[in-house]
Amino acid sequence: MSDATTDATPAREALHKAHVRALVRSVGMLPVLIVLGILVQVAGIYFTGEGRFLTWQNLSIVAQQASVNAVLAAGMTFVILTGGIDLSVGSILAAAAVVALLASHSLGDLGIVAGLLTGLLIGLGNGVLIAFLRLPPFIVTLGSLTAVRGLARLLGNDTTVFNPDLPFAFIGNGALRIDGIIAIPWLVVIAFLVILLSWLILRRTVLGVHIYAVGGNEHAARLSGIKVWAVLLFAYGISGALAGLGGVMQAARLYAANGLQLGQSYELDAIAAVILGGTSFVGGIGSIWGTLVGALIIAVLTNGLILLGVTDVWQYIAKGAVIIGAVALDRYRLRGSART
Repeated sequence: MSDATTDATPAREALHKAHVRALVRSVGMLPVLIVLGILVQVAGIYFTGEGRFLTWQNLSIVAQQASVNAVLAAGMTFVILTGGIDLSVGSILAAAAVVALLASHSLGDLGIVAGLLTGLLIGLGNGVLIAFLRLPPFIVTLGSLTAVRGLARLLGNDTTVFNPDLPFAFIGNGALRIDGIIAIPWLVVIAFLVILLSWLILRRTVLGVHIYAVGGNEHAARLSGIKVWAVLLFAYGISGALAGLGGVMQAARLYAANGLQLGQSYELDAIAAVILGGTSFVGGIGSIWGTLVGALIIAVLTNGLILLGVTDVWQYIAKGAVIIGAVALDRYRLRGSART
């Protein structure tokens, strides 16, 4: 009897370790987000005498600020899961916003479609170069970052494009009202639907399995019969399309677009959100819900620093330090859980 008990002990310990690792992966960076929110609220009370962070109005602002980055980061998640990178999403967003505004003057709401198609076509262009010519994703999308930025400026005659009567302005400034009491900004609704759809693709379809397989080992995925080229085309195509959607969202919010300034450094925030969310740079590991948490961490940090009156210079320094620290903490927790 004692021998059977002894033999069962290692099995129970292994099962316990597996449960702990699963719990750590599912929770991810959510504790960091919660702690960061509390710290911002406490700091506001201590330094300014009022805690404005945890108010419904401010939390709504934070959610809207996170929405565009969440949409971009969702597309970036698909790309990074395959082991790639997309540095062009900020420029694609600018080009799509300009196209959507220009098209809205004559096509009305079809400007939304024009913006989405602009992002999709540019993303597919990146995918073709990477999947068929086997060019490095970093080089391809770095080139696209510059070329598409120039295209955005060219399309807008290097000026700011306006449409004060934008037909789809409700996307950026309206809200979905429930029972006439609860008002959820359309930006937030769109971002959540994008995250939900991305989760369904990654976790409930064969395509999602293939995306993880390609990121885990592209050579093995090819030998197993997976059409790697199709997976890569999808990943970069969806990244471009969602960047186009981000452009439509920004255009709807601002009634304007500028090919030079709009979307600058957005790709860095998107990549940071994905990595903060636990997706591995080498591919094959990560979750879309983690990406959403990463986007919220960046939005909370930015909003909190503004509420505390921190200057732009120190905002960049603080944001970089917190991102590095949060990723280091997450990696430490994962290693610790593996040893438990």
